[in-house]
Amino acid sequence: MPLYFDHAATTPVCPEAAQAAMEVMTGQFGNPSSLYPLGKAAAQRRDADRAIIAQALGCLPEELFFTSCGTESNNWAIRAALDLNRRVGKHIITTAIEHSAVLEPAKLLAAQGFEVTYLKPDKTGRIDPADLAAALRPDTALVSMMLVNNELGTVLPVREAARAIREAGSAALLHVDAVQGFLKVPFTPKDLGCDFLSLSAHKIRAPKGIGALYIRRELHKKVKPLMLGGGQERGFRPGTEATAQIAAFAASVAAWKPGTADAIRAVRDYAADTLSAIDGVEVITRGEAPHILPISLPDFSGQSVVEALGSQGVCVSSGSACHRGKPSHVFAAMPLPPKVRLGAVRISFGPDSTTAEVDELAALLTQICQSKSLLFKR
Repeated sequence: MPLYFDHAATTPVCPEAAQAAMEVMTGQFGNPSSLYPLGKAAAQRRDADRAIIAQALGCLPEELFFTSCGTESNNWAIRAALDLNRRVGKHIITTAIEHSAVLEPAKLLAAQGFEVTYLKPDKTGRIDPADLAAALRPDTALVSMMLVNNELGTVLPVREAARAIREAGSAALLHVDAVQGFLKVPFTPKDLGCDFLSLSAHKIRAPKGIGALYIRRELHKKVKPLMLGGGQERGFRPGTEATAQIAAFAASVAAWKPGTADAIRAVRDYAADTLSAIDGVEVITRGEAPHILPISLPDFSGQSVVEALGSQGVCVSSGSACHRGKPSHVFAAMPLPPKVRLGAVRISFGPDSTTAEVDELAALLTQICQSKSLLFKR
């Protein structure tokens, strides 16, 4: 079995989610838009599943719209917010450490005439709320800020951003990418003060291919549909609903018991203490989120460490899985020494992670650092 330390990239599907998906695929497979009993049963199951997720998120079920993934949710939120505020202006504020699902749309919008301000992190990967307040302008239409950074585990000042927008009397709408934060750090959309919020199920032990977007109820009469079609998701996101994935999403939420995040944090903290004691390993930052730990082996490139560990069945990453081996823009945005930045590796944990697994990883990293070689055996 591999040593899996890449839960921030994706998670193994929990038994409850797999069972729920199988139940729907084999016995409750009706189209929710159909009017016969099998279709109506599918619609009832979908609505019940939506209610489970909404309750965990702390919003109304009708404020939660299913999408295919977090990337779709982010793109939809950005587009919808800018359309709603098209008369406000063409200024966007985001951060230099957002996921590419926000940075790439921002890049495209900049080419189309929008002006984008990128807030920079400090050496611990944190954003100064004062920088956000100073960046607000009368023509700021959108602030898009992730809740938990997917490579650092730091919690960004979303609540402070919402407060700054209110205190400035700004019309800017606030979008939050909460893909890495859901169920791992406590929040509700109302508590954050956001207008849009993105989720992805495969980060919490559900299958890939299902996500959600929270849209504050007061905006519903003004938001345009993501696309046009058969009118599903109250007309906002047409397309036959992925009922099996939705059922798995809800089941994974229900299976996430109180105390799970604390248990993950205990393993992460043990890893931080254990790995930082190795000569040749540095902990870059210890973020507020419980499941992510960025480290560096400054004598090596992070990518080479990832590949060497991978050859021995150990799964870590040198940044977001979406980078596909390219240097991480997150670590590049931080004022770190070049060798620390080059040697950065992300380790991330889940409910099944153990301290024994950490000990095994520590032994391998010790072997690398002592031998100054990536040629080793597990």
